[in-house]
Amino acid sequence: MASFRYKTFGYAAPSVGARLQPFSFERRALRPNDVAMEILYCGVCHSDLHWARNDWGWSNYPVVPGHEIVGRVIEVGPEVTRFKVGDHVAVGCMVDSCQHCDQCRKGEEQLCREGNTGTYGGFDRITQEMTQGGYSKHLVVRQEFVLRVPDGLDLSRAAPLLCAGITTYSPLRTWNVGPGSRVGVIGLGGLGHMAVKLASGLGAHVTVMSRTPDKRADALALGANRLLVSTDPEAMAQAHDSFDLIIDTVPNKHDLNPYLPLLDVDGTLVLVGQIGPLDEMSSVPLLLGRRRVAGSPIGGIAETQELLDFCARKNILPETETIRMDEINEAYERMERSDVRYRFVIDMVSLTA
Repeated sequence: MASFRYKTFGYAAPSVGARLQPFSFERRALRPNDVAMEILYCGVCHSDLHWARNDWGWSNYPVVPGHEIVGRVIEVGPEVTRFKVGDHVAVGCMVDSCQHCDQCRKGEEQLCREGNTGTYGGFDRITQEMTQGGYSKHLVVRQEFVLRVPDGLDLSRAAPLLCAGITTYSPLRTWNVGPGSRVGVIGLGGLGHMAVKLASGLGAHVTVMSRTPDKRADALALGANRLLVSTDPEAMAQAHDSFDLIIDTVPNKHDLNPYLPLLDVDGTLVLVGQIGPLDEMSSVPLLLGRRRVAGSPIGGIAETQELLDFCARKNILPETETIRMDEINEAYERMERSDVRYRFVIDMVSLTA
């Protein structure tokens, strides 16, 4: 087992408002239960952009973003039993948790009572050094937070499953979506298109909700049964009480009031996109229809592995555009313009020191 720290390199945001730039740094030396990997692909999440620009107000710098990571094992610690050199593996939004609270013990590490350790911008539970993400050549992670990439899953497209995929799969599983379920999806971006594919794969009747009819063909091609134009009062009135679950993937402040009456009795609108304030909401449709508004983060490690295995069986993959590492700043600008269908993935062979 290596006793040295891994010298590696990537792209980092050095400060608020700065463009990402090449950055050399060190990964920790392997601990007995650690896995070291060479990163092959890394997805580009809207959260990466928010963090790089400190949109949420708690970013740390310099930061190497990236939490949708697919790679190949290059070394393992002596206590590692789940992986071997050469395995294709993946890492998502977290790299550690306390492992002993009630949430961790039941496989809900994302809800760790002590807070999980983010793949980037968090702090190592032993050394307290800041974690750095997947826009880099190498990664060192404890084996409990490493996932197996199933045979047959396209490595070049699988990375967004580690965030966009699990963020939408987890509420589908929490609210027991299956054949006969009526699912609405608000928004058809990186999260929304995965919600459509996964809900359809689980057998649900899926409706995409959009402000214009322009995305109808795309929605149907992704597996939706129909598109509901949310600015059409007559269509919205006809959709009253027609959904068991609505997944809201919109990533900014918006009005929930038009969507609440669409839920059936005991229906739930679950927020997975916006982190922060929402427009003022009326309690009337909640009280009169016994409806709910809920939130959902990513899933736990076991559920994320379940997602990867499910996607391999069903051949469900994100729609992606592959970019070079040196195109990341332009990719961020395009994301802000919604000029991507539907997820960027960085081919890390393009990253050179």
